[in-house]
Amino acid sequence: MRPIQASFPAARFRRTRRTDALRRLTQEYSLTVDDLIWPVFVRDGVNVEEPIHSMPGVLRRSVDNVVKAAEQAAALGIPAICLFPYTDPSLKTEACEEAWNPDNLANRAIRAIKAAVPDIAVMTDVALDPYNSNGHDGLVRNGIILNDETLEALVRMALVQADAGADILGPSDMMDGRIGAMRDALEAAGHKDVAILSYSAKYASAFYGPFRDAVGASGALKGDKKTYQMNPANSDEALRLIERDLREGADMVMVKPGMPYLDICRRVKDAFGVPTYAYQVSGEYSMIKGAADRGWIDGDKAMLESLMCFKRAGCDGILTYFAPAVAKLLQDG
Repeated sequence: MRPIQASFPAARFRRTRRTDALRRLTQEYSLTVDDLIWPVFVRDGVNVEEPIHSMPGVLRRSVDNVVKAAEQAAALGIPAICLFPYTDPSLKTEACEEAWNPDNLANRAIRAIKAAVPDIAVMTDVALDPYNSNGHDGLVRNGIILNDETLEALVRMALVQADAGADILGPSDMMDGRIGAMRDALEAAGHKDVAILSYSAKYASAFYGPFRDAVGASGALKGDKKTYQMNPANSDEALRLIERDLREGADMVMVKPGMPYLDICRRVKDAFGVPTYAYQVSGEYSMIKGAADRGWIDGDKAMLESLMCFKRAGCDGILTYFAPAVAKLLQDG
């Protein structure tokens, strides 16, 4: 589109910025509670709310308090909650068997939420790092992250999450072929209505540090994830990955991290026109929250501005730890 406009002084862009009413009338994008997915950390125990030092204001919650968080989200109109488990280190092994235990922490939380708040969508994480003594998203042998052997483990993990009642599976592992393997297994098991929101363009980013603290993976990780997560210098590769995942059966796709990769969000939406999401990851959250807590920026304004930029870049929704705070602000008008 090439806009046609008069020259100055016939054209004055400030005319439509002059009042609040005019600015609202000419606003191109909007942020609503329907755009939000709230990532929540779950841990063992009863009535536990454990602060995460590197993510001010974010908690690890026991299952009973995760249910309360889901009830809070539903009351605020947030459509989905995404679960990430903090697994007891004693349950982490090289074979990652706890990942497909029907009674593991994540699956207990899914069942509890769906029993108490059946209408909220529950999204899960499908990757082995919360259960892996090596801290990696895939199985490891002799320092090599195994792709094809990992697929079987991921499928088993996906099926028990679907059995527990998950509405959306979020494969975040970045193994080749995992979407097709999961989709085939879900169809065969009768879970034809379970959606897949694929972490299709997940970059090997420095912005994940606080998250790894939150799930207890920081100390366990041996090496890095550069052999399976994307090179931050690549853009065209993201489009190839998105196309592959869509062909294999993904219903929705995600770019991760968010703000440093807004150009990727826009390219994906323009190229495919599919439901496109971004994850405002832990490092992005902690930078904004940390600066706000020190009085260096206006926290509410920075939070809302950061989320609006995702919508401007073409995203249909955002995973953000700010979800409840944003929803409250939007409710208050």
